[in-house]
Amino acid sequence: MKKHLLTISIIALSLLTACSDNDQSNAPAATDTSETQYSITDFAEQTITFDHVPERIAALSNGDMDIIYALGGTLVGRPTSNGPSVVPEAEDVEQIGSTHELDLEKLTYVQPEVVLGNSQMNIKDVPTVQGLGAQMVLTNAQSVDDIKAQITLFGEMLQNQEKAAEIVEMINQKVSEIQSERTDKQVRVLLVYGAPGTYMAALPNSLSGNLLELAGGENIASDFPSLEAYPQYAQLNTERVVEADPHLILLMSHGNSEEVKAGFMKEMEQNAAWNQLEAVQAGRIDVLPSDLFGTNPGTRVTEALDVLVDLFESVHDKS
Repeated sequence: MKKHLLTISIIALSLLTACSDNDQSNAPAATDTSETQYSITDFAEQTITFDHVPERIAALSNGDMDIIYALGGTLVGRPTSNGPSVVPEAEDVEQIGSTHELDLEKLTYVQPEVVLGNSQMNIKDVPTVQGLGAQMVLTNAQSVDDIKAQITLFGEMLQNQEKAAEIVEMINQKVSEIQSERTDKQVRVLLVYGAPGTYMAALPNSLSGNLLELAGGENIASDFPSLEAYPQYAQLNTERVVEADPHLILLMSHGNSEEVKAGFMKEMEQNAAWNQLEAVQAGRIDVLPSDLFGTNPGTRVTEALDVLVDLFESVHDKS
């Protein structure tokens, strides 16, 4: 009888062990969270690691905002502006300041996981943003190549590399198209960044200067000495401008463009030498759209190129 009971016990134990093994084989494998982590390196050489694709993103510039939405993302905080958002989908998003000045109260309120800033102006803000529990990704845009690098970087951050590559290729195609249609006759251009009472000539190492050259214009200020505080710009030298005699004068600003133009025209009137310029005599002083030239336009850089190409063609048509 004891032998019979022992046999039954052994069989029962074997069945329990088999069931246990079967349950373990059907159970989901333990997730290795390290495999879901990925890192990006921003323009300030910061290596930033994510354990999931960030969803709560705040941007301090219009270009960054434009790129995020173009890549299928959204924002919880957008740049502060006087007018409507350049990205209509972000119109109702909380405004949280700019690269020049963060609104920490608003930034705290929106609780971002990531804040997008400028590598030159916002490097000092990294500890503050980290203190809010967010990471800060820094970029800069002084050329079309920089914008393409931004798109690629944000594509990696959002794990949407395919869409980023598609947008970069679209920009490449636009530049190639313009290059193939360029003529040997270039339009001489004076590109001026202005604020009331302050006017500077944009140099080739600025974003607007790079756009000018890609669109087929000749920057008459290309060899002007750069300003120490603003190395992408130069002081306006009336004598050298008159000597170069631009076909076209283009004005850009962050704020009220017409106010900037009125101030610039007044300054020219006070110096008779400006009246000798072909651009002045022909009335070719144009204000560029501030959303495309007063700031980084993001993926809309192709629109900025089209604006310049059309302006240059109008000069060719009248010459």
